[in-house]
Amino acid sequence: MLATNKARDALIELERRVRFELDCLGYPARQWTIPHNQEGEPVHDAVIVGGGQSGTSIAFRLLRERVTNVRVLDRNPAGLEGPWLTFARMHTLRTPKTVTGPDLGLPSLSVRAWWEALYGATSWEELNKIPRELWQAYLTWVRNTIGVEVSNGAEVTDIEPLAGGLLAVHARRNGATEKLLARNVVLATGIEGSGRWSVPDVIAKALPRERYAHTAEPIDFAALAGKKVAVIGAGASAFDNAAMALENGAASVHLFARRNKLPTVNPNRWMEFAGFLRHFGDIDDARKWRFMKIIFDMNQPPPQDTFDRCVRHSNFFVQLGYQLERVGFDAGKISLTSPGRTKTFDFLIAGTGFTVDLATRPELARFHDKIARWSDRYQPPAGEEHPQLGAYPYLSPSFQFTEKVAGSAPYLANIFSYTFAAMPSLACSAGISALKFGLDRIATGISRGLFVEDADAHLQSLLDYDEQELDPAALLERETRGNVA
Repeated sequence: MLATNKARDALIELERRVRFELDCLGYPARQWTIPHNQEGEPVHDAVIVGGGQSGTSIAFRLLRERVTNVRVLDRNPAGLEGPWLTFARMHTLRTPKTVTGPDLGLPSLSVRAWWEALYGATSWEELNKIPRELWQAYLTWVRNTIGVEVSNGAEVTDIEPLAGGLLAVHARRNGATEKLLARNVVLATGIEGSGRWSVPDVIAKALPRERYAHTAEPIDFAALAGKKVAVIGAGASAFDNAAMALENGAASVHLFARRNKLPTVNPNRWMEFAGFLRHFGDIDDARKWRFMKIIFDMNQPPPQDTFDRCVRHSNFFVQLGYQLERVGFDAGKISLTSPGRTKTFDFLIAGTGFTVDLATRPELARFHDKIARWSDRYQPPAGEEHPQLGAYPYLSPSFQFTEKVAGSAPYLANIFSYTFAAMPSLACSAGISALKFGLDRIATGISRGLFVEDADAHLQSLLDYDEQELDPAALLERETRGNVA
């Protein structure tokens, strides 16, 4: 690792280079959106809900389009936006270190440039994958360098459609309520943006709340030292949390999974090519459905390094093909009963994923029933049914919600869902891999709407335009002198 002062100087020089590159690519530089207000209250061109990697990158992309009247809200404290320092518990990102996205194609803003400025080129060459804590540090650096401001501690509780196509975003911040008026709202709320984290009733109804947690919730792993821990689920997050418990001194960790064997092939790696990530949204619904059914049914295996974190511990046990019949709690112990056997534990971690259910999202509560789902727009042929896919919202090519009934909720065209909800429609999972491709789609959709809505005002601006570029006075003066001669 480079000396502190040298690294600091290198980072300062890199930031200077970023500003230079932005200046070089700044044409056209003119601010063009037309200010709006309602009853004296200013109206934002866009309010972005979520200040993690997606929300920040969308704001940056809009800034590059000279859409600057934007507000970004995040419910978490500064530095804890997104999952990387909260419920993400892997050591490193799952994507290759060469991933791009937040940089918007500027080499000096890339994670490689940032890493080499701090730690040197040799360190980058030797790096396998990016530690998640350093990815968060990189995202914070990007945000500060490009000048995107995030209002932290602001939890959006409601989106209210208003007359004239405007939207009122209601948020709680610092114990007070705040209302922001917006022409567009972007939901950049990650995986849970399409529903809720799911804990089966067989667990939630049987156990005291302090004796179980979902993998997406805060967990005091140090308190699990010397405890017997059960993990339900076999996805990457289930293994991440099992590893955390083991590394914090759990007496034992038993991981239970319904499937008879662990998946070994990761469809997310297959998806990582430009044709699919950029143009999936351009194919017909039938083929979108077939692609997504295969991807969803394949499941995502735990990465090899996560798996190895667990199996290196002799007190880690996996039981596949597990059929959970009953969960009990007696004398301070959790009991899990399967056919012919009962085991007891001190704590349970549910790696049971999430449920797609727009009705559970407070910001969508007013109109969730007006949003078209895939089940409203597409009926798969026999043998291709997939209820989970059918529950996802059916989005426009620019990430907008669409109406279940035409004309019933026109304001949905101004609400963009850059969340895991976009997966079936646009192959965007709100993750890193598709970011560089999704940003163009959503930014174009927002800026298109802003211009088209104000087209008459721009036309009048053209009619009023009288900035002279030519002064013919010199020619007239010369002709006048010539006539005198």
